[in-house]
Amino acid sequence: MSEMILDAAQLPDPESVPIEDIDVSHPILLQQDLWQPYFARMRKEDPVHYCKNSLFGAYWSITKFNDIMEIEKNHEVFSSDRDITIFDQSMLDELGIPRSKRDTSNFISMDPPVHDEQRKAVQGVVAPRNLSKMESLIRQRVINILESLPVNEEFNWVEKVSIELTTQMLATLFDFPFEDRYKLPYWSDVATSLPELGIGVPGLTREVQEEALEECLATMRKLWAQRANMPADNDTDLLSMLAHNPATYDMDDDMFLGNLILLIVGGNDTTRNSITGGVLALNQNPAEYDKLRNNHGLIQNMVSEIIRWQTPLSHMRRTATRDFEFRGKTIKKGDKVVMWYISGNRDDEVIADADKFIIDRKNARHHVSFGFGIHRCMGNRLAEMQLRVLWEEIMKRFEKIEVVGEPERVASNFVKGYTKLPVKIIPLKAASDQV
Repeated sequence: MSEMILDAAQLPDPESVPIEDIDVSHPILLQQDLWQPYFARMRKEDPVHYCKNSLFGAYWSITKFNDIMEIEKNHEVFSSDRDITIFDQSMLDELGIPRSKRDTSNFISMDPPVHDEQRKAVQGVVAPRNLSKMESLIRQRVINILESLPVNEEFNWVEKVSIELTTQMLATLFDFPFEDRYKLPYWSDVATSLPELGIGVPGLTREVQEEALEECLATMRKLWAQRANMPADNDTDLLSMLAHNPATYDMDDDMFLGNLILLIVGGNDTTRNSITGGVLALNQNPAEYDKLRNNHGLIQNMVSEIIRWQTPLSHMRRTATRDFEFRGKTIKKGDKVVMWYISGNRDDEVIADADKFIIDRKNARHHVSFGFGIHRCMGNRLAEMQLRVLWEEIMKRFEKIEVVGEPERVASNFVKGYTKLPVKIIPLKAASDQV
């Protein structure tokens, strides 16, 4: 296995390194925002790329938009059953690290028919009728958050807005005690960390990680028991839906915890990091910010462009169930196949000017940030609605959310996110006073 790269200066030059030696799995590529030239070269020269030696073992990279869609559609050959990230638990043996005492699983890491049955059990929570009911609640929460922000002084947008809004939404979806809601994003961050590799929450140990996940399990089991004894008429509470559906009511602890973490991460990372990514993108592209100020009707379209541009989950992984010829390459049974959404969303053969952030882009929803096919993110409409409502309320109040320092990003090759974005708010009144 390759060694972990901790310093960007150790990375090979993306233009001169032999193409077969490119390894895009290093978390530092996302943490330091250095990933683009490596993927651009792979899309051009070797779009179905085999990396034989990495910290995460050998793997195939699928880097073009249409190829990702082909892999997503073919779940008989490219299975989700083993794992959905480039890392899997079997690697702990190779690293000499004891395995977690829990062998968790979840419905996104399954194939039909079990996947379909368990997904259906909770999909109703984001049905159109429920989204319609949620919008007024989301709007009031957005207003409360925005009106509590300090004006003309620096603060961390990630903490004050991105985490706060998504945490409140998660508490609603689980009907979780509101005063304890901050446990939810913590469990999400802990679950997507690899402590031994320094990925995820800084300073996290395996012991603390397992304690946190056991706390998550115990807390949710207690709430589950309460919901199981209540009438099965609540389709806006994920725990009630799981407790009363024949496909999920008798899950063991490992399956229950796995599905909980899936739903918490899914409800947390996509929206949270797109909320931050949108502010950063508008600051990096001031002409687009001007477009938005001049035409608030662009917000809905801009939301899709933000989600494409940010791509909050960088990849999903499949495992080949048999030898398969794909784009002239032979993928062997058991091989890891990694679909790099961050690369597919920058494929200029499908998306014109893909490296540009354009808020009035035509067909902006044509991206792969939510996946495709049977595993497409079930909460995509909820994520879009939260972002739309947020920007509608932002534009009523603020002339600009100004980025005043460098963003700090998550150390991960899976979650493409932020831990800090220093900003300063310029309110509309202050802006008009300066004219």
